[in-house]
Parts: sequence; structure tokens; C-alpha cells
Amino acid sequence: MNQQQVITELQSRGLNLVSDGVGASGRKGGAGPSDHKAVTVGGTTVMVPVFTEGAAQSPFVVKRDRNTGSSVLLKEKEVIAPISFPTQPKFYGLETAEGVPYWKIALLHSRNVLATTVLQNCIRYDNRKTACQFCAISQSLEAGRTIAKKTPAQLAEVAEAAVRLDGVEHMIMTTGTPNVTDRGAAYLMECAQAIRNRVFLPIQAQCEPPDDFVWFDRLRAAGVDSLGMHLEAADPMVRSRIMPGKARVPLTYYYRAFEAAVKVFGRGQVSTYLLAGLGDSKETLLEMCDRLIALGVYPFVVPFVPIVGTPLAGQSPPDSDFMFQLYQAIGSRLKQANLRSADMKAGCGKCGACSALSTFEG
Repeated sequence: MNQQQVITELQSRGLNLVSDGVGASGRKGGAGPSDHKAVTVGGTTVMVPVFTEGAAQSPFVVKRDRNTGSSVLLKEKEVIAPISFPTQPKFYGLETAEGVPYWKIALLHSRNVLATTVLQNCIRYDNRKTACQFCAISQSLEAGRTIAKKTPAQLAEVAEAAVRLDGVEHMIMTTGTPNVTDRGAAYLMECAQAIRNRVFLPIQAQCEPPDDFVWFDRLRAAGVDSLGMHLEAADPMVRSRIMPGKARVPLTYYYRAFEAAVKVFGRGQVSTYLLAGLGDSKETLLEMCDRLIALGVYPFVVPFVPIVGTPLAGQSPPDSDFMFQLYQAIGSRLKQANLRSADMKAGCGKCGACSALSTFEG
């Protein structure tokens, strides 16, 4: 297996850490790459499912050499590649003057990315008629692993420590949707301003398209370098079925928002998540990617990972062959358009750890 195949299959099938002696510590519940663990495979750090039902049945396991402490990735007893696990960042050992641990305010993603959900709830989450069926944003809050609202001062304090102690290179701030007007943009602006007043750190903000596109200018002026507005699904019928509340914001409005945002942040500095495996066909996803790339928007395509405790927990993740073919086609399009993840200033696409897409860009 080559590196692309290894990462693609690992992210679809997960990593079985039940009996390897490593232990499945990682991100459980919450927003972002939930039920995942950061692993470095053959020199590339990626986020891999470890807490899902599929991971428990995965053919991928880890074997540790007790003498050297090094580990290798096995698939059905065949050695695939060297594997290691990033160490816990130093800033996790600190807390605020009020006694809030820094790791409850922001987390390390991959090996050099600071990530936080500034508002750990959403107006749609508590009503299953409006909630996104894949979402687990409140799970980590209910389990006491985070706090409901991170203040701008807290985020600035943690960001400074993460840069100073752990060499963090960029930051991602997402949010649950607090209202139907600015959709969190106003609070993200406050947070970005506080962080940039304390430390230089490229920032991506993520929210739904706000009611007034002037918020893009305000976010940029506050220090936000790139913007994520996530579609998750491309087919209108899939959107209505999987995320009935969010689907009320039509695709036409997203296209208008993308166009306006690119004018502010620049080509390639606006991105969107597409979760392959929710029901979209390969053709639908590629058509959407073509449209996004033409707008100057980076389509960050990732395999859908069913999260324990959500309505879609029992759904199977996409087949790795499907993902490989999808990555090949999108990677070719990105290369031709000269729209590359490495050129992003900050964000999920730049990090790339939740997807193998960047390895297909050429």
C-alpha cells in the first residue's frame, strides 16, 4: 500500500487500539474531528477514528516494540508503515487564574494546529427536527471536557501559550450557530481581535453565512485570515434529510456568500467542508467541487465518520475505494486550478489531517 492508500483506508475504517497497549485517548464527542486520535503514519500526521464502532472492527492495529518503544502499523498482521503518536502539548498542563484548564478552552489538532469551538451549542441542536444528524457538539460539554463559552481573553491567553510552548502555527475557531442573523460572526470577530492583540497567529474562523456580508470585512479587519462556511452535503435532498434546519439556508445563498467572501479574503482563503458518505453520489460531489473551485473556494472533502450517540451512529463510513477515486478526481482539479491547501493561511484545509485530499494535489 502506498501512503495515499494507507491514509485513505485508515480514515474510512479507523484504527483498532483496543488491545495494543497504546490506549485510545483522543477526541471523544464535541465538534470537529470527534472520536478521533492524531497519529503520524510514515511521517504524515492525520486524524483517525478510534472510538467508533467501525474502528473496533478495523483490520488496522498497532504493534509496539517493548525494547525500543517504537511502533508499526499492521493490517491483518502485515507491517504497513511506522506509526507514532504526538505527545501531549505543554500548554495542556496550564490553567487560567479562575482554574479552567487550558485544554478545556482549546485543543491541539494534528501536530501544530490550535482549535476551539467558541460557543459549544447551537440553536438547532436540541430539536431533532432541526439538528444536523451527524452533530455531537454538546457531547463534550455534557461530559465536562469543555466549557460552554470561551471568552476572548481566555482564547488569547491559551493561544499565546500554545505558540510559545508548543510551536502552534495556525488556529481554527468554529462555533455552534447562536442566532439566525450574524450566525456567530460577531463573537468570532471579538475573539479574533483579542487573540491578534496578544500573539501573531494566523486564524481561520468558521460559521454559517451571515445575514449581512459586511461581516466578512469585519472579520478580516479583526485579524481573521481565512474563512470556512461548511456545506457538509451537496444534494438538496440529502441536505434536507440529514440537516433539516441548516438546509433552510439554500445553496444559492451559500454561493452568494462564497463569492462575497472570496472578494474579501482572497482566492483559496475561503473553504467549505463536504462530508462524503452522507448520501451524495460521486458525480454530485464532483459537480459541487467544480462549482466551488470556479468560485475560488477550496472544497475540503473528508470521509463521514459516524459518531457514537448521534442519529447516524450506525451508518457505515464511505468505502475507501470510493474515497480514493474521489480524491484522485478532486486532486486533479485542484492542481489544474492551482488551488492548493498549502497556500491557505490557516484552517482545516491547510491542516489537512482529517482528509487525504492534500496528498492528491500533486
